[in-house]
Amino acid sequence: MPWPAWVAPALLLAAVALLFGGLRRAAVAGRRVHGAWHHLRRFPRPPWRNWLLGHMGMAKSTEEGLQNVDNLVGQYHHCCVWWIAPWQPVLRLFHPDTLRPVLLASAFVAPKDKLFYGFLKPWLGDGLLLSHGRKWAWHRRLLTPAFHPDTLKSYVGIFNRSTEIMHAKWWQEAAGAPVVLDIFEPLALLTLDTLQKCIFSHDSHCQERPSKYIAAILELSALVVRRQQRLLHHPDWLYRLSADGRHFARACAAVHGFTAAVVQHRRRELERLGHQAWLEGHQGRSMDFIDLLLLAKDEDGRDLSDEDISAEADTFMFEGHDTTASGLAWLLYNLACHPHHQERCRQEVRELLKDREVEEIEWEDLSHLPFTTMCIKESLRLHPPVTAVSRRCTKDIALHDGHVIPSGTTCLLSIYGTHHNPSIWPEPQVFDPLRFSPENTQGQSPLAFVPFSAGPRNCIGRSFAMAEMKVVAALTLRRFALRPAERRPARRKPELVLRPEGGLRLLLEPLAEAPWPGRGGPGVGATAAGTGE
Repeated sequence: MPWPAWVAPALLLAAVALLFGGLRRAAVAGRRVHGAWHHLRRFPRPPWRNWLLGHMGMAKSTEEGLQNVDNLVGQYHHCCVWWIAPWQPVLRLFHPDTLRPVLLASAFVAPKDKLFYGFLKPWLGDGLLLSHGRKWAWHRRLLTPAFHPDTLKSYVGIFNRSTEIMHAKWWQEAAGAPVVLDIFEPLALLTLDTLQKCIFSHDSHCQERPSKYIAAILELSALVVRRQQRLLHHPDWLYRLSADGRHFARACAAVHGFTAAVVQHRRRELERLGHQAWLEGHQGRSMDFIDLLLLAKDEDGRDLSDEDISAEADTFMFEGHDTTASGLAWLLYNLACHPHHQERCRQEVRELLKDREVEEIEWEDLSHLPFTTMCIKESLRLHPPVTAVSRRCTKDIALHDGHVIPSGTTCLLSIYGTHHNPSIWPEPQVFDPLRFSPENTQGQSPLAFVPFSAGPRNCIGRSFAMAEMKVVAALTLRRFALRPAERRPARRKPELVLRPEGGLRLLLEPLAEAPWPGRGGPGVGATAAGTGE
């Protein structure tokens, strides 16, 4: 049956309309790109490969890559523009003056950039790290009480006992004599152990035996890093077809299944008992992260869904374990390389713990370790666990010197570059804890030191991480003397966090005067009260 006569002209008209619509959108996009070019050409541009490839492939996740950042910062001081394709500029910022307008902008004006964080979405969902807009603001408001000092205070006992488990294993391997150990993996298991107890009240004994849940988290972290480095795995449909994509899906299912089971079980208990009976049942013991989120309500009485709580728990597990393990590993390495600073910290801890029957760090002690705190901050400056964060500007942002970051630009805020900027930190490669003495920090820009980022999207768990680092560092120095195991400096590898390439080996010597197992000290199998399965 022939088509009506009007069909052909209608189809032609539709095709013309689509063509003109496409041309109009292309023209708008072209004007936007031209406007961005106009603003961005005013920023310094380091030498590139050519106009087509730009700087693609010139940034390396290696020791040499970090040294190249040092060279960039030494030459440009404030910022430079980096083209990863003719149409994709990235503005690299490494000075408080250029960081400030972006970091302190509203989370609606400078949200996190999907280019750098999108691969985490199937794992972490819409948790604080990846959510944006009103949902992010609402979650941030409801989660903030979970990180109040009164809540964090209850976690310090868990930090102590998880550290004792790690130390007891080290003591057994040492058998009273100096021993060389790779400390990064034990510290990662330590932080995973504490997080499982603080988030879920669950003790997997992951420091002593394998845990499927912990193995899945470690596998997911490794797979995300590998995907970032393989361009063919960037498209979702190609990644799902790959072996890595299938492994990623299975590991996600394992993590999500564990978290969802805990949340759903607690939700049923809360609904069965009611809020008042639930609260009375918790008298005498602390609430964990899941408890606090189940009870959280906004001013209109709205609460978080099970899916929301699971996403936040998964996000906290991801963000909290690798970053804190990295910070601790580099802290112990820096103190091993500087025995005079190490001994001063040790004397501070000895003085704090003297005359105590049980040598544990308490919440009140954390403010009485001033030099140890300075060493932690200096180590976070020299070796920031997260070397950069990214933002995508949804509006034009004016800088202090009159330059404008055009809307749509991706900004890479270099924490490492800022911390190694010689215009802010004299001799930036030198480990000097006294940089953070009260007299030396007077008048310093608060954005000169940003290991936990800053502004409205700063790390909500920063106080948790600092408390854990102080406890682990203090107890480790009380029980061990640390020395580098190798003459050459450790090589750094920036991935999701700043890792040591090939591990981080230290010589650990048990201290004779320390309280060891069998003499009133830590024992293998020690667990936090109330955290058993």
